[in-house]
Amino acid sequence: MTKEMQSLALVPQGSIEAYIRAANSYPMLTAEEEKELAERLHYDGDLDAARTLILSHLRFVIHVARSYSGYGLPQADLIQEGNIGLMKAVRRFNPEVGVRLVSFAVHWIKAEIHEYVLRNWRIVKVATTKSQRKLFFNLRKNKKRLGWFNQDEVELVARELGVSESDVREMESRMSAQDMAFDMTADDSDDSHPIAPVLFLEDKSSDFADGIEEDNWDNHATDKLTSAIETLDERSQDIIRARWLDDDNKSTLQDLATKYGVSAERVRQLEKNAMKKLRLAIED
Repeated sequence: MTKEMQSLALVPQGSIEAYIRAANSYPMLTAEEEKELAERLHYDGDLDAARTLILSHLRFVIHVARSYSGYGLPQADLIQEGNIGLMKAVRRFNPEVGVRLVSFAVHWIKAEIHEYVLRNWRIVKVATTKSQRKLFFNLRKNKKRLGWFNQDEVELVARELGVSESDVREMESRMSAQDMAFDMTADDSDDSHPIAPVLFLEDKSSDFADGIEEDNWDNHATDKLTSAIETLDERSQDIIRARWLDDDNKSTLQDLATKYGVSAERVRQLEKNAMKKLRLAIED
């Protein structure tokens, strides 16, 4: 469907009663009229035919959406979601199958409303799998006349829906639970609400833990290096410090050769031997 056609399904921001009156003002189609429009859409891609099919069935979406009023969600939003399902049904409707559009569309309308209810009835989703969704809606329907289930009722529901008794108990518990406030209110203290979920969120902008870990590693490495250097003879210690640890004024091989009255190659050999000893000492 085009954006223009999709906009037809959006519920106005004003009075819901005015929208219902407008939806009911579109005439219902006879079977012959519906088949002709569906064929024009199916075979020729006629968007005007699709528009007429959608508008003539808006009243049916309203009827279906009203059956979901017990979830405490805005009626306008339920209608809007149902209209999306209607549009999907119109796009997929095959006039050659021999059924009326309303019979085909009801499944698409309910599917969209079901998804909306499950997304918005609670902040935390109560049903994710197909069996859980079936159980959720059936329990909601039965709980309008029943309180908490007794054991016989649990067994009956489990048997009728083909689920375990533990699944029925768990879903009943989920539906009866209250949503926890995500954040702390202005008058909350740390002691009164110590488990507010917001307190357990990871601060991605902070590397506090990484910094501590790095500091600990640096301190550990420094201690091991200091201990390893102390195992060297005095000349080797001086060469390592002058060549690698003196940040201000590192010495060259020739500088050290002059200092100790040996060749630069000899200093390089002493440095190499000292580095090998340090590596072995640190790895121990």
